[in-house]
Amino acid sequence: MVVMWIIYVALCALVGYLGRERKLGFWPYLGFSLLLSPLMGIILVLVSEKKQTAPDVEEVPAGA
Repeated sequence: MVVMWIIYVALCALVGYLGRERKLGFWPYLGFSLLLSPLMGIILVLVSEKKQTAPDVEEVPAGA
């Protein structure tokens, strides 16, 4: 029984890890998958948006 709980928590942590680059981040997806199930957590990760990153700005040399 303990092994099943360890596997469950490990799967939930994997879902959180996959969600770290998504809009909500690691902890909310870990929490969702712990409360609902890892399957529901992975579905939430797959349908969520990725984090928006700032566009790369090229540095212009001073005096140019």
